[in-house]
Parts: sequence; structure tokens; C-alpha cells
Amino acid sequence: MVQFVVRQLEQEVKARLQRRAQRHGRSMEAEVREILRDATKDEGRPARKLGSRIAARFRRQGLPSDLPELRGQCARAAGLDR
Repeated sequence: MVQFVVRQLEQEVKARLQRRAQRHGRSMEAEVREILRDATKDEGRPARKLGSRIAARFRRQGLPSDLPELRGQCARAAGLDR
């Protein structure tokens, strides 16, 4: 196992970390380990593009029909008339 020390950590960051650890029922050390694991778990995978992430998020919502493709069309103002 590797150990390291974090120097010059602001008191407010430490306090928030303590509160977060308490909420999760862990020690501060265990909470930091979990944060580091979570931050590095997708390190090897390429980042998905925004459109793919949006599509994945709403995949199960279901639309009555496919949305039309808008590539190559000029932008136009939204109609906000009542």
C-alpha cells in the first residue's frame, strides 16, 4: 500500500471532508480513499462526447417518434409568442 501526505489543506476543505465522511459512515481516511478511487476509475476509457452522454441519460424516457436531424439548417429564433 502507498501512503502520501496532503499539505496546506484549507480548514474549510477539511471540515467539509469530515462532514462528508460522517454522512457516509466512514473515517476521513476511508472517505479520501473512496474519492480517489472514484476520480480515477474511468482513467483508461476515452471520454464520451456530449451528444452520446445526453442520449444515454434520456434513453429510457421514450419519445413518440425520432427527433428530426438539424444538421445544415440555419439557426432561427425560438417562437416565444403566447
